[in-house]
Amino acid sequence: MSETTEPIVFRPRTAGTLGASDLGSEPRHQTTFDRHELTAILNLYGRKVATGAWRDYAIDLLRDKAVFSVYRKASEYPLYRIEKDLRLARKQGAYSVIAAGGLIMKRGHDLKRVLSVLEDRPDVVSF
Repeated sequence: MSETTEPIVFRPRTAGTLGASDLGSEPRHQTTFDRHELTAILNLYGRKVATGAWRDYAIDLLRDKAVFSVYRKASEYPLYRIEKDLRLARKQGAYSVIAAGGLIMKRGHDLKRVLSVLEDRPDVVSF
């Protein structure tokens, strides 16, 4: 190619300006996990990875809910989904743990209590 082209110049957007893709669209609001929620989830995830039960995760931030999916292997379907759905916050609780088959294992207002369903329970030792 003998033609000379100009280099592509990237310019940062300034505050208050809209890009071409932003025209005609409303501001997007996503449901997210805050720092404390992610800390609780990742603490449980780290313990499960240490025991070899879990190996991978994915976070989906959608308009109406945030989902933390847990995988045994990266190519499988999620073993569990930890969901935060703000539409259910006043009724049944925003947090839920859902098993692979779609069974809701626990739902509630307190994330740590909802995550307790995934904790390993100590076995009773008899002598």
